[in-house]
Amino acid sequence: MIQHITKPFKYFFKLEAASGLILLFAAILALIVSNGNFSDLYFSTLDKYITLGTKEFGLKLSVLHWINDVFMAVFFFFVSLEIKREFLQGELSNIKQALLPIIAAVGGMLVPALFYVFINLGDSETLNGWAIPSATDIAFSLGVLSLLGKRVPLSLKVFLTALAIIDDLGAILIIAIFYSGDLSIKYLSLMLLAFIILLIINKFNIKKFLPYLIVGIFLWDFTHNSGIHATIAGVLLAMTIPHRKKEKDFSLLIKVEHAISPYVAFGIMPLFAFANAGVSLEGLTFGSLLNKVPLGIVLGLFVGKQLGVFVFSYVSIKLKIAQMPGNSSWYNFYGVGILTGIGFTMSLFVGNLAFVENAQYMDGVKIGVLTGSLLSTLAGYFLILLTPDKR
Repeated sequence: MIQHITKPFKYFFKLEAASGLILLFAAILALIVSNGNFSDLYFSTLDKYITLGTKEFGLKLSVLHWINDVFMAVFFFFVSLEIKREFLQGELSNIKQALLPIIAAVGGMLVPALFYVFINLGDSETLNGWAIPSATDIAFSLGVLSLLGKRVPLSLKVFLTALAIIDDLGAILIIAIFYSGDLSIKYLSLMLLAFIILLIINKFNIKKFLPYLIVGIFLWDFTHNSGIHATIAGVLLAMTIPHRKKEKDFSLLIKVEHAISPYVAFGIMPLFAFANAGVSLEGLTFGSLLNKVPLGIVLGLFVGKQLGVFVFSYVSIKLKIAQMPGNSSWYNFYGVGILTGIGFTMSLFVGNLAFVENAQYMDGVKIGVLTGSLLSTLAGYFLILLTPDKR
């Protein structure tokens, strides 16, 4: 079974692993720049407004919002293409094979959220960030895994990839349901109309991407004005891109996914990391981590993630609901569970949505996400590295 599913997976794993290392560089660079001589330039550039088109008919957004609303819509489009492919013909198409990562992902989203809620109980403002530690950065976690080479069996790499994809699906649902603003019936209706047009194009099995792209641009604009976060437009567009099993590697979905994957992995995600990881460390002390927002995030990512993934997985395997990944031990399985606590870009993205009206908490979000992700990286890496190579 593993040999059957790993042909598209190997390409995906190499791409995501390489992207993860570049994300690390982008985050470090952001921290250096935001705390050096160019800090004023860094923050002022992100706040600068850029207009595309004319004043009457155009789009005016800050640089940060161009990255977080427009470029990240492309990222979520790409992620949704991956999710659709995996459910149709990949690791998640076989329910027996998909059960373990699904169960693990549920635990990995639920338990971290409970940790955060416990720390922030009673504060309605900070409680809104409950979903921040529930996310996993697939590129960063696979990047760390790639550094361990053959010490990690292929089955565990497949497991982590499937878990992170389901995690992304969970993040998409959370964004759509819990982090939407005041809804506009007019633009919601236009969204629905654009989506129906895309479904009609799909029904006629049109294999050129241009018609989907044109309607997709209108869909993004309607979504942006509807009160639902604009990135959901990328999700809806991906749902309509045709993929027939008989076409295998020649479907429009596969072609588009492969065409944009390098730009997402080596362009959009590092740019997002650079724009969102910058935080002033001036006056930062250990006590800063004990504030409710960063503490809830650190505990959620570093403790909640590993406990949720491992306990839910362990119980499901012992009850014979799911199967243990082949050639793996409980030690390296637990190490992979720790690596799911690398929330990084996805956690930062959810944090931006959670505190869009309370920006004073964003420094705490960044400190919490970076600390929790760093602890998860080091602990997971060294646990697997020092695990006896015995199955």
